[in-house]
Amino acid sequence: MMGGRTWDDWIEEYSEGHQNRVNQITHQFGIPMIALSLLMIPVSFFVTGAWRIALGLFVVGWILQFIGHYFEGKPPEFMKDYRFLFVGMRWWIKKTFG
Repeated sequence: MMGGRTWDDWIEEYSEGHQNRVNQITHQFGIPMIALSLLMIPVSFFVTGAWRIALGLFVVGWILQFIGHYFEGKPPEFMKDYRFLFVGMRWWIKKTFG
């Protein structure tokens, strides 16, 4: 799945498309919102109305991503390669926690 590249290689390429400070900030909020929304899917089967919160987080998270890329002036990396959808979370963890 990684195409013979390390996580560090993927993260480095992802970082190149995320140099603008506004883009970095929108991703700092948007990526965890999207991840949390996906984690909430199982909860929504047991908690009434949880799907609305999950959907809201998902939509707002993606809006933030595209706002950031507007300021970056570059399309999201996943438009080049779908695997960047998985790299974004690793980038966020590395940027947030080192």
